[in-house]
Amino acid sequence: MVTVESLAIPAVKLLRLRVFGDERGQFTETWRSEHYAALGIGPFVQDNVSVSRKGVLRGMHLQHPDGQAKLVTALRGRIFDVAVDLRLGSPTFGRWVGAELSDREGTQLYIPAGFAHGFVTLSDEVVFGYKVSSYYAQKSELALRWDDPTVAIEWPIRDPIVAPKDAAAPTLDRIDRGAFPVWVEGAD
Repeated sequence: MVTVESLAIPAVKLLRLRVFGDERGQFTETWRSEHYAALGIGPFVQDNVSVSRKGVLRGMHLQHPDGQAKLVTALRGRIFDVAVDLRLGSPTFGRWVGAELSDREGTQLYIPAGFAHGFVTLSDEVVFGYKVSSYYAQKSELALRWDDPTVAIEWPIRDPIVAPKDAAAPTLDRIDRGAFPVWVEGAD
């Protein structure tokens, strides 16, 4: 069974899964379509996995058009996961929320389309899994600078390892407002 907690931006949901453990290890059910559908989460078209070492920061990415909702999970290790609301007109536009996700705790984050997403690894190795609601579309890719002072994400580490593409991403004030998705009241 899944329990759901809304974060400071209610459209982003922290999910807590049941983790069963004994001397052999642990078991966690990370997806059951009918349970998630009842929560308004899904459908998804693709699963992805990335592996990163400690201190790697991936993000902040989104797609528009061809927006992607994401359901993200630390399959092994711990991460600090972040979503930034980039839906033009939203009362929380430009604000961020974050949560620590861990395989031991059985936590997931649901991030609707219209949010930039990223994470930083906190353990020696992280295996990160995520479901997406639409396929990757390079022409729709947008990026927000991970250390944008206007957004002011409180990352839990200093000097992360960042890809050159992410280090060169623009700050919020440098992105053309026409590139952002538009918030629709009541759609959350």
